[in-house]
Amino acid sequence: MTDMGTPACGACRRTRPGRRALRSGGARLATSRHRERGIALVIVLWLTIMLTVIAGGFAFAMRNEAVAARNALAVAQAREAADGAIDRTAFELSRPRFPAAWASDGQPHAWREGAVSIVASAVDESARIDLNVAPDALLRGLFENVGGVDREAAARIVDAIQDWKDPDDLRRPNGAEEADYRAAGLTYKPANAPFETVSELARVLGVTPAVYARVAPTLTVQSRQPGINSALAPRDVLLAIPNVTPEQVDAFLAQRSEALAAKLPVPAFPPAAAYVAGAVPVWRIRAVATTPDGVTFAREAVVRPSGDARRPLITLLWQEGSTGNPPSLAAAVPSSAAAGSSNGTK
Repeated sequence: MTDMGTPACGACRRTRPGRRALRSGGARLATSRHRERGIALVIVLWLTIMLTVIAGGFAFAMRNEAVAARNALAVAQAREAADGAIDRTAFELSRPRFPAAWASDGQPHAWREGAVSIVASAVDESARIDLNVAPDALLRGLFENVGGVDREAAARIVDAIQDWKDPDDLRRPNGAEEADYRAAGLTYKPANAPFETVSELARVLGVTPAVYARVAPTLTVQSRQPGINSALAPRDVLLAIPNVTPEQVDAFLAQRSEALAAKLPVPAFPPAAAYVAGAVPVWRIRAVATTPDGVTFAREAVVRPSGDARRPLITLLWQEGSTGNPPSLAAAVPSSAAAGSSNGTK
């Protein structure tokens, strides 16, 4: 008999490889799908990281923009307050004299404008040496005792200053005219006119940046006084007086401080007798404004009253100042006056 189950078994045997192939193909398909899912997951993770970085950078940039805008607003607020303090100080100095009136003696006055703190002070410009009219002896003493140069170098600088100012081309014995500037490799020549600003001194032959930095705070071109006002002059200006010693200057400054503290007249300084200058209505005003955020702005100006009600003040200098006290101003303010900084507080 023929075994009827044999063909079926043969068929089963013939179909087993196909089933295995089917199962193998399904496994490969499942593996491929898993791989695709893994790649998609990695791509999603990278996209998430990139978006996070972009969002973080945007947030950081926006924060910086906000901080910059806030700082700019605070600086503008401080600048406006300092500029207004210049006007107020000039107004106070222009008022009739009475015991509590402000004076151009370097004494600080503090008050508040809203949330902004302001400190302002004024010094008569006669407390400085006028570069255009000061005698040679006073200028030589300045460059020797304050500028730190020797006597010969000081004489050369003073002669070069005079050659810079005079209208002719005649060279002084130790001076410098156009030919000397060309020989030094400079592309400019003396102005043959009075100094318009103190910074012009830096162009004079022989005045190095270091020397200029030392003497500039003691100079002016606005007082038009050949001497100095010793009642207001800072230490470096007093040291420029010929034949004066540091000990004499320090002793006088102590006496002056005591007199101001006691509201007494300032004593005379004998070495300055040949270089006396009275007060002039030209004021160097310095105002420092500080916002609640700690932003500080300093304004320095030199002004004088005009006598014209439509334009009461003439501004001779208007510049941004340093936030700390300049050496010349700090030296002009006695310690007792600094202690009274609350004077004038609103």
